[in-house]
Amino acid sequence: MKSAPIPRWLMGAAAVTLAFMLTPASAARADDAVPVPPNTGLSDSAKGSVSAADQDFVIKVRLAGLWEIPAGNMAQEKSDDPNVVKIGKSIAAQHVALDNLDRAAAKKLGIDLPAKPNDDQQGWLNEMENAKGAQFDQIFIDRLRAAHGKIFPAIATIRATTRNDTVRKLAQQANQFVMTHMTLLESSGIVDYAALPTAAAPATGQKGPVPIDNQMLAAASTGGGIPGLSNTVILLVLAAALVVGVITTMRIFRAR
Repeated sequence: MKSAPIPRWLMGAAAVTLAFMLTPASAARADDAVPVPPNTGLSDSAKGSVSAADQDFVIKVRLAGLWEIPAGNMAQEKSDDPNVVKIGKSIAAQHVALDNLDRAAAKKLGIDLPAKPNDDQQGWLNEMENAKGAQFDQIFIDRLRAAHGKIFPAIATIRATTRNDTVRKLAQQANQFVMTHMTLLESSGIVDYAALPTAAAPATGQKGPVPIDNQMLAAASTGGGIPGLSNTVILLVLAAALVVGVITTMRIFRAR
């Protein structure tokens, strides 16, 4: 008796399933492993002391919006590069949102905010006003990338040290905006990385992620801090243990 032929649709489904199982994971899915901070556990009740550094941070977030919003608008008007136009539009719109968050936080904390960019920021805007075409693109990208790189570590410091919950939440939010903007600016492909400031050299004597202090070094030189136990004694004990192990092993082989 002949078996019934396998339907074509079933064969097709099996082939698709097998191909899916044998296909390696796409490289694009590698980003799935990067955790995204959840928007939970961050209160916003203005509770906790506000330091001078906290106040300076809130003011600097406002200042960032005061010049980056018009800079992004200029990019939409003056750039001939569609990618730079898109970057400028995204950064301007996102800074409007961040500025709203910052002004709300400042109101809760009683912090007075500036109404215009500082002298340096106004100078950068003037540079952009006087530039055209590719020159404008380079100034726009480099000035904003340098500014974001400068404030990025400052945000991390505030996020890690502030005692005030409203400042802490604002720092978390600002961190996400700044990281996004740095990535957008770098997507232009024209960032002059060589012109960016370099990181400070690490402190001498600190090898590895765990700080080494004098007490740790003293403990290591005296056998872990155990009174009367020197490195010489430790070495002698280890040597004796090694000899005993070798003798025991030889006896076992001789017995066999």
